[in-house]
Amino acid sequence: MRVAMVSEHASPLAVLGGVDAGGQNVHVAALAQGMARHGVDVVVHTRRDDQRLPRRVRMSPGVTVDHVMAGPPRAVPKDDLLPYMDDFAADLHRQWAARRPDVVHAHFWMSGQAALTAARPLGIPVVLTFHALGVVKKRHQGPRDTSPAGRLAVEEALVRDVDRVVATCTDEVFELLRLGGDRRRISVVPCGVDLTTFHPGVQPEPRTPGLRRVVCVGRLVERKGVGNAIEALGRMRAAGGPDTELVVAGGPDAAELDADPEVARLREVAERAGVADRVVFRGRVGREGLPALFRSADVAVCVPWYEPFGIVPLEAMACGVPVVASAVGGIIDTVVHGRTGVHVPPRRPDLLAEALADLLCDDDRLHALGRAGARRSRTKYSWDRVAVQTLQSYEDLLPLPLAELLDEEVSS
Repeated sequence: MRVAMVSEHASPLAVLGGVDAGGQNVHVAALAQGMARHGVDVVVHTRRDDQRLPRRVRMSPGVTVDHVMAGPPRAVPKDDLLPYMDDFAADLHRQWAARRPDVVHAHFWMSGQAALTAARPLGIPVVLTFHALGVVKKRHQGPRDTSPAGRLAVEEALVRDVDRVVATCTDEVFELLRLGGDRRRISVVPCGVDLTTFHPGVQPEPRTPGLRRVVCVGRLVERKGVGNAIEALGRMRAAGGPDTELVVAGGPDAAELDADPEVARLREVAERAGVADRVVFRGRVGREGLPALFRSADVAVCVPWYEPFGIVPLEAMACGVPVVASAVGGIIDTVVHGRTGVHVPPRRPDLLAEALADLLCDDDRLHALGRAGARRSRTKYSWDRVAVQTLQSYEDLLPLPLAELLDEEVSS
């Protein structure tokens, strides 16, 4: 069985933590590798953003990354990539005409547009995971939304035209239906977590003696809510709550933090909140270092203003760390309020401060939530399970039963 994945801006080989490198990169890489473990031949087509990159790179057994020439061979913000999608689609069409995949699975709306343009004349079924919907982004960011003009119309057409949409959470299904989607052609398959890397057995990194620790991991963009976490820390300190440090991981390398405008803004927030001495900016932390960082935390905080899915809460849960998270998007599904963590409304540092103070004063509850989170991650969110569920979502689009194409039985 051959699956072509299209991920125009999010290469599975990218360094994480940049403005346009995050959960989608992890998702595409892990999903491709999960499928390959079931005998699927996966090619991930992504835009060549560095002239030193070879055309094809073998990422792992069964997974090849194809660097498509479309636009300049340098980093380009994803919101500026639309003019190059015709060239991207033309290249895909030539490749698929020569060697036809059984199914094309596109990731993000521009990938969906290019994939549909390339595959439809060849009769190849197209599956699309949006990862983020423009209508939701516009709702939350308003005039600060930098999406290309026409995104909303393109997404509405894609919802109707692709053969299947794979949503990553139940909240997204309601958005898709409002865009005119057919519920019979929508599947829900969550993102997953690498359980060999993220687990409670990891040795925690050292921490500051005498302080509780809250960890916040993610891209340093305003909508991720790091500023709200800093404000909450200030409120908790002013109210006489537990003496706590906030460790922020993400953004540029540590040596470049002083030149980063978002770090400068967040440092000003910390100064105003009276907690500049309790907020530590670590910069980019490689995935190999994240488990030890999570394990060192009493609580992980993930409070974006909106979030299509959110892999960070899953990674923290898999490490046995309770999560305080915004009740938005996929986080509503993954973090179970009162069982694996606590939900708070987005952009409410006052309520976040209350939730953190309550948890940090109750070690028994912290440990119970952490254990439950680790169990939930193991049973529901392994990448092997997610890969199988994704393959099963293709079933009615394939020329033969899935088990025959894979030459094995699959079950989730």
